[in-house]
Amino acid sequence: MADIDSILSAARQHCVEEIVPNVHAWNDAAKWPRAASDKAGELGLTGLYAPEAFGGQGLPLGEGIRVYEELGQGDGAYAFALSMHNICTFAGCGYGTDAFKEAWARDLTSGRKLANFALTEPQSGSDPMNMQSQATINGDGTWTISGAKAWVSLATEADIYFTVVKTSDAPGHKDMAMIAIPADAEGLSFGPLYDTPSYRFLPMGEMYMDKVVVSEDNIILPPGQGLQGSLMAIDIARVSIASGCCGLMQTALDVALAYTGNRKMFGGTALDQDGMQWMLGEVATDLEASRLLYRAAANALGTPEGPVMAAHAKRFVPDAAVKAANTCTQALGGMGLLRSYDMDRLSRLAQMLRIVDGTTEISRVVIGRSLKKRAADLPVPPIPKGFGEAG
Repeated sequence: MADIDSILSAARQHCVEEIVPNVHAWNDAAKWPRAASDKAGELGLTGLYAPEAFGGQGLPLGEGIRVYEELGQGDGAYAFALSMHNICTFAGCGYGTDAFKEAWARDLTSGRKLANFALTEPQSGSDPMNMQSQATINGDGTWTISGAKAWVSLATEADIYFTVVKTSDAPGHKDMAMIAIPADAEGLSFGPLYDTPSYRFLPMGEMYMDKVVVSEDNIILPPGQGLQGSLMAIDIARVSIASGCCGLMQTALDVALAYTGNRKMFGGTALDQDGMQWMLGEVATDLEASRLLYRAAANALGTPEGPVMAAHAKRFVPDAAVKAANTCTQALGGMGLLRSYDMDRLSRLAQMLRIVDGTTEISRVVIGRSLKKRAADLPVPPIPKGFGEAG
């Protein structure tokens, strides 16, 4: 197993050397920075949870997820894309067939090839029970897939898409499977990429499958396991997003501290003012709380408490990041509106991270359901004698 400190140091190096100096150029070019993600692979950042036998780092989820906090200090969308690649690589190396591992594992862990996840559909959003994409088994054991997916990250750029589909006309989720579709499969195409102004370098769009035929070797999770595996992937993604948000918050706070600590006013600096210290102190507290929460959630993944802990992290931390970005922009006054200080980009990224892989409102639904379940198990408190009687 790799040493987590060395991996975090590599992520920090990648952020400083590749992300921060280049992210504006990436957005101006509106193109995924494949050279940068190749370098991330060389540093071991594209196979975080995969076994060392396949070239991965073999890190536990609770440790590997901390990488996105480092990357998020440079750009949350870049951290998000690499987190989804790592989740797919984890699934492929852990649950894929031997033939799939032989063909894909080392290319994925090294970052030579990129993977992404396709679950959401245009008509169903956060409701996977309304899925329409369907795979049908053929006489020779291959599968034919037709349907459409929405909000696919690394659309047109990934080399393989881990796609969740139904395998029958029966309602519900008991027939769902996860099948890896190579980007060069005949019948696979993409619509126009979404216009995302603050992270234009991350291609996102709809993916269309028109009688795409794939080998049975590409079944990652067989019928009946697709939804459960997808929900686990989403839980990992939600905690990874919370990790990236902490990096974003740290960057926003550091910019605000550097500016207000040097802004001369009222016989001192802006940071000498009680009001400014209170504003930024609240951001600092939210950041510390967010770190504790996402790390606890990361360590709970794979346990019965994992889904609700992931929901708590996805509910609280991105909201805190939006608040932090806005507060730090306010701390800079008019300068906070200038591109050179980057606060507008951070604010838009924080809002994006509130939405992807389940909005914060969906997390509230998950939390609410867990509260209802807990309430059902609690004894009903006795009603005080005389309560409610007329006086």
